[in-house]
Amino acid sequence: MSPVFPMLTVLSMFYYMCLRRRARTATRGEMNSRRAIESNTRALPINVEIVQYAKEVLDFSSHYGSENSMSYTMWNLAGIPNVYPSSGDFTQTAVFRTYGTWWDRCPSARLPFTRTPSTFCSQDYVELAFEEPVYPTAVHILETYHPGAVVRILACSANPYSQNPPAEVRWEILWSEAPTKVNGPQARQFTPCIKQINFPTNLIRLEVNSSLLDYYTELDAVVLHGVKERPVLSLKTPMIDMNDIDEDEDEEKFACGMDTLNKQFSIVTLREWPTNGYFDKLPYELIQLILSHLTVPDLCRLAQTCKLLYQHCCDPLQYIHLSLQPYWARINDTSLEYLQSRCTLIQWLNLSWTGNRGAISVSGFSRFLKVCGSELVRLELSCGHFLNETCLEVITEMCPNLQELNLSSCDKIPPQAFNHIAKVGSLKRLILYRTKVEQTALLSILNFCSELQHLSLGSCVMIEDYDLIASMMGAKCKKLRSLDLWRCKNITESGIAELASGCQLLEELDLGWCPTLQSSTGCFTNLARKLPNLQKLFLTANRSVCDTDIEELAANCTHLRQLDILGTRMVSPASLRKLLESCKDLSLLDVSFCSQIDNRVVLELNANFPNVFIKKSFTQ
Repeated sequence: MSPVFPMLTVLSMFYYMCLRRRARTATRGEMNSRRAIESNTRALPINVEIVQYAKEVLDFSSHYGSENSMSYTMWNLAGIPNVYPSSGDFTQTAVFRTYGTWWDRCPSARLPFTRTPSTFCSQDYVELAFEEPVYPTAVHILETYHPGAVVRILACSANPYSQNPPAEVRWEILWSEAPTKVNGPQARQFTPCIKQINFPTNLIRLEVNSSLLDYYTELDAVVLHGVKERPVLSLKTPMIDMNDIDEDEDEEKFACGMDTLNKQFSIVTLREWPTNGYFDKLPYELIQLILSHLTVPDLCRLAQTCKLLYQHCCDPLQYIHLSLQPYWARINDTSLEYLQSRCTLIQWLNLSWTGNRGAISVSGFSRFLKVCGSELVRLELSCGHFLNETCLEVITEMCPNLQELNLSSCDKIPPQAFNHIAKVGSLKRLILYRTKVEQTALLSILNFCSELQHLSLGSCVMIEDYDLIASMMGAKCKKLRSLDLWRCKNITESGIAELASGCQLLEELDLGWCPTLQSSTGCFTNLARKLPNLQKLFLTANRSVCDTDIEELAANCTHLRQLDILGTRMVSPASLRKLLESCKDLSLLDVSFCSQIDNRVVLELNANFPNVFIKKSFTQ
């Protein structure tokens, strides 16, 4: 046989392997197209591109705005642009609740979960529905202020307007990147290079990380480009790049890892080996320590190698702290079922963002907690739209040691369900941001949960009398250290007086956008005198804050680190200088839209107090 034939065989095999590698990310249409291009037997089909703005905002994790208006809310992302291409701070845009790392530096900050994969850095999300399902060819994000927060774009196989829900909901990552610092706050159209997918979609999800931003990011609109028929490769499609292989392997490892979470952990028949090598000589505790640095998918994969490591990977001590939020798109009832036997000692559990669109059922969640809830101390359930009254009842019955409960943006829980929380008398942290908790249930919680140290009631619009709530806090919650009353509409100086008198350990207080508080009543002066331990105080958008209030803070709250007085017309540069001279630990001062504090004053204060970040927003 001529030596050329073995060489051709090797080359053919290599070419075949490359095509197989490309097939992991390419669609069947792309593979057919490549063959068509190479054989030149048929022309590329003509596929008209459809351009559409978001029709509706379906879900989101947080926003700066109110539940009862459109200013700074996520709902502004629906429809055509309101602001773009203008730059600046505009109320007609979508704004998330936080930016930078300021919220991680205050008394209410929570300890992070370990084992979070480096590829997951999302802090917030918003889901958008479009009219027509298409195969995406481009996604344009119109950012009008402090761009650079978007870190991931995903597409969903489920059609939110279909009458027949799919048997399986798939999410595919169109684009993903680590947070990057963008120079300048100016508007831009962000158009990342997205991956082709093999199903049409009209549901797009943006995930953001604002930790590197100097101020709130503002989004104006999202444009989806796509075609109705599955696209084929154009003649410009590059040949296979060997650098792509590593990226393909990373995506395959993630998918494989989460599949094994549901399947491979249940395998009891593993390969037999006469010895386990040097692992037999290592102490059990040392192997456990080494494995504690692995992510959940890595544990799943390692469990398939041998019986010894299977035993270590299934040890409940590996699951004392477990965050499933990074894998929200793949977690379902089956995942929880296979994890049950390994989570009997679990103390911290993060199920935030998981279980939506039927992935986790009430019965599946209940079964898991009945087996694994006895040792739970911390339970994160942010944006868990599968939660109902039964779930809260199970939590309070099965988790007697619970100290921290996060129900942020769980807006599907009915108002009466919150009464069950009062049974958990050991609670120290309760987050009810954007929930439908009502006054009666909240009063019961405050009455029986006297150990509370951190309480978030931001944007809880169904509470009728915040003065009564504040009075109960002052009487029962003497250990309260942080309180979030963001956008509480009806608290007055009476409630503030009761709160300040009874909760003198308060270190953090958010009264942003509380329009019924007036400086002329002496409420802010009273706060400053009664709460000397304050480190963070937000008086955002209170037009009545004046020099007297600032001077009282300077005299009494010398530990102050963060102060937001956005929007006041009554504060002068002189009072701010007194504050900055007295509060040596002050690191954040927001004077946006303060009419007496112009850019010249900000520059002067920055020069004299270089350790303080002084924020001054602008509108073009």
